[in-house]
Amino acid sequence: MLKVNCAEWGQTPEDLRRLSLESAHPRTRERFLALYEITQGSYPTKIAKHAKRHFQSVIAWVHQYNNKGPDAVEFLHTGGHPPFAKKLKTL
Repeated sequence: MLKVNCAEWGQTPEDLRRLSLESAHPRTRERFLALYEITQGSYPTKIAKHAKRHFQSVIAWVHQYNNKGPDAVEFLHTGGHPPFAKKLKTL
């Protein structure tokens, strides 16, 4: 069974819930909410279906968190074109 090791990082499930509400980026909030829901007994496949993500993505978030901590699940824009609105500001 897939488990989130909050104690290893000095966190509780309630900390994950708080981060799911307070994080700056929507994708980061989504990831912390998925981690919180797993601590509450929900299944990755159910979470993935609700979030419209692949279940392996949710499992990867758990492994990233367990191996590297909460910073590992923060969303980082790593490529692609910037949003259209940002392009207009630079002109």
